[in-house]
Amino acid sequence: MIEMLRSQWNESMTFPRLIELCASIDEMFQQRRPTGPSLPPGFRCPKCGRIVPSESFGRHRISVRATVLTLGRFGIVSPAVTKKIEKEWAKYRTQNGLNLYGYSEKLRLFWRQVRD
Repeated sequence: MIEMLRSQWNESMTFPRLIELCASIDEMFQQRRPTGPSLPPGFRCPKCGRIVPSESFGRHRISVRATVLTLGRFGIVSPAVTKKIEKEWAKYRTQNGLNLYGYSEKLRLFWRQVRD
């Protein structure tokens, strides 16, 4: 996944293209995750003693910000460029009403209504 990021990244990449790259990396990540039965992570309630599932249980995904931070962590770009891209992403995300993964919140809410 890091090699894919190294080979496909360039500093003139637009955010829509970065979102596509994140989706590709996330797809690779999901395919590598083990499948099969496993117990959900959770904790024991101190009051009643029941095992309560964790709120974060579910599929882990790779966000656009995580991808940007990975660029800096693995030396693909300098820390200064990482910080610049991170700030630009936050601004772009707010202006376009996108979630952590680069998808429209309005679209997500629409599909939730259609399902229910």
